[in-house]
Amino acid sequence: MVQSRKGLRLRQSHRGSRCSRYLRPHGDGPELGHRRSSAGSASSRPDCRGQEGPDRGRTAFGILGRAVAAVAIASAAACGSATTAPKAALEKSPSGLEQVPLTIRSAKGTSQFTVEVAQTPQQQEQGLMFRQSLAPDRGMIFPRDPPGDATFWMKNTLIPLDMIFIRTDGSIARIAPNAVPMSLDPVPSLEPVGAVLEIAGGRAAELGLKPGDKVSWKQ
Repeated sequence: MVQSRKGLRLRQSHRGSRCSRYLRPHGDGPELGHRRSSAGSASSRPDCRGQEGPDRGRTAFGILGRAVAAVAIASAAACGSATTAPKAALEKSPSGLEQVPLTIRSAKGTSQFTVEVAQTPQQQEQGLMFRQSLAPDRGMIFPRDPPGDATFWMKNTLIPLDMIFIRTDGSIARIAPNAVPMSLDPVPSLEPVGAVLEIAGGRAAELGLKPGDKVSWKQ
């Protein structure tokens, strides 16, 4: 989370001032009507009861066939909508923040994450406070605009976190591993950065991440 005067976090130094700045770097209507019209025309025909001719049979089967086709089309449309729903649901997290894919490339390979994007000052101050857990492939990114020094802390944060400070070119400037839950000790970037990534404590070591590794995400 970002440190601020409100007891939250993200503080940026600007020529010695305490000014904080935040960034984002980063139907069937017409067809049905036609069928109604067709049904009306069929009902206005002369009464042919008692005449069991082939034309009458063809007409009945034709109407039945069109009805079956209409049901099949409607079912296919409903299935199509249902398939796209989960994709849309993944765009936001339960907290309401946008989620984007993030990739870290290191000497040991490529690691994929899905991260929440904390864009506004309020979102950055809240950070991951009060979260009970964080999955190994999840995290939160704090874009900074303009880039600058960043200081984080762990107030009201219940789980250990690895803080990864990222330069504007995407390279890792510093990794602060296993930040202590609830600690008020500041965790500085030590140099100007363009974003800060928080992942579950210990994950950076598990993945062999080091300063200089490259981080990229949808901005």
